[in-house]
Amino acid sequence: MTKNELARELAEEMELPRRQVVDLIEAMLEKITDVLKSGDKVQLTPFGQFKVRDRAARVARNPKTGEPIKVPAKKVLKFIAGRTLKEAVGTAKRGAGAAKKSSVKKSTAKKSTAKKSTAKKAVAKKSVAKKAPARKAAPARKAAAKKSPARKKGR
Repeated sequence: MTKNELARELAEEMELPRRQVVDLIEAMLEKITDVLKSGDKVQLTPFGQFKVRDRAARVARNPKTGEPIKVPAKKVLKFIAGRTLKEAVGTAKRGAGAAKKSSVKKSTAKKSTAKKSTAKKAVAKKSVAKKAPARKAAPARKAAAKKSPARKKGR
């Protein structure tokens, strides 16, 4: 949807002249831009909020040549959607149980890494310990297959 399409639909719903609605939309967008330029955030409570964030300088790599490239620091615009917008679009997490599930996954991940580290220590201790001479295993007995009685020729 474009700005003109939005203005046309709002003008029909509010029974206002389309030009007046276009002026309101342009004034609102201009005000949001001015506030973001000053470094403040714009919070439209049920819809979401706009923020300007500082991104630190970093070293990246050219994927084609592998050559390191310096990326300068810059400001980036970030939009965080509100709960009402997320629910309307269908991207919101459902209920309080969704938050609990994510915390459970994190805690199990911590436990599994702890188990792995203790397992590595145990393996390291075993390799350091003196190995006992290996015992020879008793030879495995083969199960005797039942032989069928030999047929006599000439019957």
